[in-house]
Amino acid sequence: MTLVDHAAVRAAGSRTAERLNLLGTREPAVYGKDTLADVESLCRQEGAKLGVAIDCRQSNHEGQLIDWIHEAGRDHAAGKTIGVVFNAGAYTHTSIALHDAIKGADVPVIELHISNVHSRETFRHHSWLSPVARAVMAGFGVQGYALAIAGLVLLEG
Repeated sequence: MTLVDHAAVRAAGSRTAERLNLLGTREPAVYGKDTLADVESLCRQEGAKLGVAIDCRQSNHEGQLIDWIHEAGRDHAAGKTIGVVFNAGAYTHTSIALHDAIKGADVPVIELHISNVHSRETFRHHSWLSPVARAVMAGFGVQGYALAIAGLVLLEG
């Protein structure tokens, strides 16, 4: 996930799920050659450009992602964050628990996919997160993170 912290006037966050720690080495034809460190740098650069602080987090564990969504919800209610850019990886297609966490946390979430999941295997076409996400981005490669952060800022108005 990418979370924007309240180090600036507004904050946003980025969260990433399982196997994204393998970016740059896992299926580069699908996910590109950029590493997770490259993505985090891209997010922080976009945040600086837009005047928001960025908190990037990655976990392979569903429960940790849920805890971070809940934390983002509390921070949003307190005016400390504007939302979350969330690449849930394969959990997108399997996790009702993440759906419920997003729904219950009441924080704007942009669901993000590096690849165009709709041009891939059929099982990737269904998302449990889309119904509770504020917006969905797919297929822009890692540049989608910067676009999603900009989208959160626009949504915040």
